[in-house]
Amino acid sequence: MSRIALVDDDRNILTSVSMTLEAEGFEVETYNDGQSALDAFNRRLPDMAVLDIKMPRMDGMDLLQRLRQKTSMPVIFLTSKDDEIDEVLGLRMGADDYVKKPFSQRLLVERIRALLRRQEAISADEAGEPETSQVLTRGELNMDPLRHSVSWKGRDVALTVTEFLLLQALAQRPGFVKSRDQLMDVAYDDQVYVDDRTIDSHIKRLRKKMRSVDTEFSAIETLYGIGYRYNEE
Repeated sequence: MSRIALVDDDRNILTSVSMTLEAEGFEVETYNDGQSALDAFNRRLPDMAVLDIKMPRMDGMDLLQRLRQKTSMPVIFLTSKDDEIDEVLGLRMGADDYVKKPFSQRLLVERIRALLRRQEAISADEAGEPETSQVLTRGELNMDPLRHSVSWKGRDVALTVTEFLLLQALAQRPGFVKSRDQLMDVAYDDQVYVDDRTIDSHIKRLRKKMRSVDTEFSAIETLYGIGYRYNEE
């Protein structure tokens, strides 16, 4: 049973969403501010967190920033319906997805399930191949899906589930262009719609992380109007 942390200062949302998630078979922990959630996460991390952005004591952005210092667990943001700045900033800070308020609880459940499936797919040896065959090496890049680990020039890079899947999709076929639609298919289930800027934001975040260990990193190339390509260095 997956444990979902729901963090929102709206008690109606906490009550209604937690009841829905529990009915779907999840274990739910609820918190009405970011600081309470962080204190609990320091003791025991959930499998996924769903965070409101605007909260007292510690907002969702600050909480996400602190979480990303120690974990790549999936995070979904709840954003106000007209605030695109929050959506883009949240993705660039390391959120895996976002859902706009007011939202369909069924949609939220599907987003949660999709993220958990993606996380399981990374760590599971679905093909039953020997562990050594799972490691992907492209020049200075090494990726191990079974351990969800990435290194560049021998230095570890901590990626979220979404970032890992996007990098893996690009690096598997160096020199070949992946359109945004193709990358959406890799990172999201068919029933989950995302727009172009979501993929762009994840790629920007991915590049930033790679450049944090190598300022000269340029393996991911943007082909404007087409998509992205990994160039083996």
